[in-house]
Amino acid sequence: MMPDELPRKLRPKRAVDHEIELVPGTKPPTRAPYRMTQPELVELKKQLKDMLESGIIKPAKSPYGAPVLFQKKADDSLRMCCDYRALNKITMKNKYPIPLVADCFDRLSQAKYFTKIDLRSGY
Repeated sequence: MMPDELPRKLRPKRAVDHEIELVPGTKPPTRAPYRMTQPELVELKKQLKDMLESGIIKPAKSPYGAPVLFQKKADDSLRMCCDYRALNKITMKNKYPIPLVADCFDRLSQAKYFTKIDLRSGY
């Protein structure tokens, strides 16, 4: 069941802080921003302002830095994306077996309901 309205702010601080474990001997990546057109810069400021005001993000200091780029959506609006490829390269990978596709389908064979969800801004 979904609430009628999504929360407008981040939840209160939890007891556990998330940490990104890096490969030993590496440093947090910092990348220069990508070049943007003037309309993209205006959109960036607008989206950041909206997220700050709604409490989705907050000002922070961090040794990490990732450039931002935009992807045009079907309605010609722009989706802001962070390029975390440099961070992904030096992040410790979780080791667990990937299930076989056939096994997944076997488990789903008795299912009565299937759901398709498109998360617009899944923060």
